Amino acid sequence: MNNTLKIGMAQLAPVWLNKQKTVDKILSAIKRAAEANCELLVFGEGFLPGYPFWVSLTNGAEFDSTLQKEIHAHYIRNAIQIESGELDAIAELAKKYHLAIYLGIIERAKNRGGHSLYCSLVYIDPNGKIQSVHRKLQPTYEERLTWSPGDGNGLRVHPLKQFTVGGLNCWENWMPLSRTALYGLGEDLHIAVWPGSDYNTKDITRFIARESRSFVVSVSSLMRIEDFPTDTPHLEEILKNAPPILANGGSCIAGPDGEWIIPPIIEKEDLIVATIDFNRVLEERQNFDPVGHYSRPDVTKLTVNRQRQSILDIVDDTLNEPKDD
Repeated sequence: MNNTLKIGMAQLAPVWLNKQKTVDKILSAIKRAAEANCELLVFGEGFLPGYPFWVSLTNGAEFDSTLQKEIHAHYIRNAIQIESGELDAIAELAKKYHLAIYLGIIERAKNRGGHSLYCSLVYIDPNGKIQSVHRKLQPTYEERLTWSPGDGNGLRVHPLKQFTVGGLNCWENWMPLSRTALYGLGEDLHIAVWPGSDYNTKDITRFIARESRSFVVSVSSLMRIEDFPTDTPHLEEILKNAPPILANGGSCIAGPDGEWIIPPIIEKEDLIVATIDFNRVLEERQNFDPVGHYSRPDVTKLTVNRQRQSILDIVDDTLNEPKDD
């Protein structure tokens, strides 16, 4: 059965803006996925510690707002610094169960000073090693008030059994050149992570599958009024204009022919499991391959910069001491 892969979609609500409790929920989901014999487990965009719903609910563009500053500071404190080992427990459990994981996090990137936030998609392989951290290239609309634009370093694919898997965050999936970069690297299992809405997943999931002739797994989170912890700063102000359901899920899987394997599932917190067959990729590539026999690199070609961006380029940080003759 090496040509098949069992996938778990963790359509869950985070313990919103609570880093440790959300990590605990992730660990529980990993154990449940392992019990179901999953080989790949996917969480939604920014799941750890949660999506910045307050921005659109509390006039996030108000300049020099005490409310916005205090919530943002709380967000930073609960964001993830990978270099400090804050994903180690998750990686260790992935290794224990030999389970690959795509996890959406809010990253407090140390190599960018440690105070700005990035919406990042982390791939942990079945040996528990972090293989890529893709920082969202362009935050969407109001997200730009709290997230920073990323870079191309994480535009990478990874072998997983017979599949080649890659992933993008939310509206990055609408960026044709970002998709093409992954196609060109050999992607045949595309992971699209979302904060949670069938409004997003119901069309783009099938479209990417038909365009790429790949499997597409869209995973979304949930967020309801009752999912906001009572100790959230300015909670009353956040909830004053909030609808009962802010994110309804919509996780789904489309096959390489663009047809549903699992149509969007809404308003249900659950581990959604499906098994896919790699041979379907080979069948659908017979008549269309967007970067192979149905491409013209002599006419159009894409350049990808995967250099990790930083404000510093330290050439030498050691003291030059005189040497004895």
